[in-house]
Amino acid sequence: MDKDFEKTYHDVETNHWWFKSRRAYLLDLINKLPRNSKVLDIGCSSGVFLKELKEMGFDEKNLFGIDISEVAIENAKQNGLENTFVMDAQNITLDEKFDVIIASDCLEHLKEDEKALKNWYELLNKNGVAFIFVPAFMSLWSYHDEYNMHYRRYTNSELKSKLEKEGFEIQKSSYWNFFLCIPVYIFRKIASLSKAKKPESSDITVGNSFINAMLYQLIVFENKLLKIFNFPFGVSTFCVVRKK
Repeated sequence: MDKDFEKTYHDVETNHWWFKSRRAYLLDLINKLPRNSKVLDIGCSSGVFLKELKEMGFDEKNLFGIDISEVAIENAKQNGLENTFVMDAQNITLDEKFDVIIASDCLEHLKEDEKALKNWYELLNKNGVAFIFVPAFMSLWSYHDEYNMHYRRYTNSELKSKLEKEGFEIQKSSYWNFFLCIPVYIFRKIASLSKAKKPESSDITVGNSFINAMLYQLIVFENKLLKIFNFPFGVSTFCVVRKK
């Protein structure tokens, strides 16, 4: 990840509508799990999600995180998360097995995504669950992906196929951020063609607080609908999987 973008990411990850609403959906799913579950957050950044799990009552000693960024792990440790480590997500070498794995917008950064999934499968206990979010559709590829150093974007069927190949059992899968998919597509395509938008820049910014709050509420509403049905497309796609 570009160093300037990384600083921006760490500055906004707590309150940006995108990250906050995705964490809200994951927290709602994980809320059903035992509080003594051993959890690994892959690509944990500054540990915001792990801190929220701790606040929900999950045992701090069972909360682990890894990130490739030394700055991210330094931030996580400053946030009181001792079980956080600088490590390559394609080859996690922790001497632990986990009941829960979270990987939010991580897999697309890895050159060997199938190698990573095989590694993650081995890290799970039997009947353990994993929550995996990735960017959707190569048609949405833009300056944003280049600046974030993505290798690819996925369709839901591609993600499911790769997970099933490694032995995971699909529990739920859908697209996410459905309501904003078409606006994001139009914005990014126009921005990519515009001389005013340089391809080495990203659109991650909190910006106007009112708009940020409105977008957060919109996706939180979408999260509620995901309890009833799945969406046919979106900016992201995800799978909830179990180790047989």
